Amino acid sequence: MTSKRLYANIAKSISRLCGRPGTFLLAVSTILVWIVTGPLFGFSDTWQLVINTGTTIITFLMVFLIQNTQNRDTAAIQLKLDELIRATRGAHNALLDLEELDEKALEEFRDRYEELARSARTRRASGLEDTDTPDA
Repeated sequence: MTSKRLYANIAKSISRLCGRPGTFLLAVSTILVWIVTGPLFGFSDTWQLVINTGTTIITFLMVFLIQNTQNRDTAAIQLKLDELIRATRGAHNALLDLEELDEKALEEFRDRYEELARSARTRRASGLEDTDTPDA
């Protein structure tokens, strides 16, 4: 198993675990224990440092986990959208894989589709049929 695959499997497992109610309750319980122990430690700098260090480390690691999850979900959504475009009669295959284009090319597509939308709204407001879309 490659290191990429291993990381992906670990990230998926941790992501599933972190999203469970029990994990949230564990986090809340940890905070409550920390709060209750405050008077025992005289609300010392060390007592505060424990929670600050712990939350900083967890936050740092969660950033990478969340980004991995978002990247995986976005890639899956893009593939599904690409398949819908490919399988839809009348759709433009040029729109497949748009996320790989540079900003200038994306802006050209956006401008073209904004113009199509303006034109369709104008035709609809004038009572003309919108010929670019199938009947609903």
